[in-house]
Formats: sequence, C-alpha cells, structure tokens
Amino acid sequence: MLKLTVWKGADTLRIIAGQLKGRKLAAPADKLIRPTPGKVKEALFSMIGPKLEGTVIVDLFSGTGSLGLEALSRGAEKAYFGEKSKAAVQLIADNISRLGVGDRCRLIRGDWKEVLLQIHEPADMIFLDPPYEAGLMQSCLETIWQLKLLAQDGIIAAEHDAHQILPDNIGGFSKQKVKKYGNTAISIFILTSEETGQ
Repeated sequence: MLKLTVWKGADTLRIIAGQLKGRKLAAPADKLIRPTPGKVKEALFSMIGPKLEGTVIVDLFSGTGSLGLEALSRGAEKAYFGEKSKAAVQLIADNISRLGVGDRCRLIRGDWKEVLLQIHEPADMIFLDPPYEAGLMQSCLETIWQLKLLAQDGIIAAEHDAHQILPDNIGGFSKQKVKKYGNTAISIFILTSEETGQ
C-alpha cells in the first residue's frame, strides 16, 4: 500500500491561490514523484492565471495533481489528469478527494499517448511536465497538435530542464516565451497565427 504524507511547510504541495487557497496536498513519503517547485508554480500561474475562469485543463504527467488542482482552485471548470504510475494515480485520487473537486475531474491512468486519446474535447490549458531525462516533450507537442487537443486561444505550458532549448515551432504550435527559474524552465506554446486564421 502506498504510504502518503503531507509535506509540512512545502509550498509546492499547497494550493497557492483561489477558492482552495492554503489547502495541503498529499505526496509519497519517499518523494519519488518530482512536484513542480513552489516558486515555479507561482510564477507559472502569474503568467496564465487571468485566463483560467471557466476553462478546460489537461495536466499530463500530473504526479501529485498539483498543477491541475491549482487551476481548479483558480476558476477552471474541468481538469483531466493523466498518469502512468499506479502509485501516482492513487496519490492524485487522494488529493482530488481531499479537496472535494471530484465532480470537476477526470483521472486517466495510462501512457501519455493513451491518456491523450481518451480526451475528446479541446483544452484551454495543457500542462506538460514529463520526466526531464525522457526526451518526450517534442513528441507530446506533436501528438497534441495531431489530435487537435488545444483550443484556438489555448496555451501549452511545458516544464523542462533549463538547459534544454525547445524548437520555436513544433507541429502547429509556436513558442511564445520562455522563463527560467533555477534549473527549471517554462516554455509557453500557442497555435501559430496560420492555424488560428489570424
């Protein structure tokens, strides 16, 4: 059985703002899952926060579910959580339950491609946080593009190693900005102007 704990004093595992502000999230006691650092999460949501009201979110490689749950706290209408690890799925389910937002969540267990194939509506915001060493980011973006899973005015927030430079254009997406926070970087992708018809 997976042993869960709440990391006391770790802002990474708290809801930072919104309706659920201050609520704690559970994490594995052995810390094998790498949550987004608190300062990175705060910076990310300061970049995208105003766009969240009433949105559909996809939190792929969701780990603790921290990003998707933060989005729900800030006004997102629905969140899809995708994870391959049985232990992580149990952890996300626990966090969804402790926050009482199960009616706005869909938790999908499987490989990232299997998860994407089970989402049948365009998302306004997609969080990508694959293992840094796995080299999956470009494939993820290309697959999201092929499946047309990003809404016309949607945003993809890709978290990656700060030393990794992602291409300016992947599939039908263009890189809008990159912000670095220590060893972590966030690259923001949007649909290219040709794809949006602008």
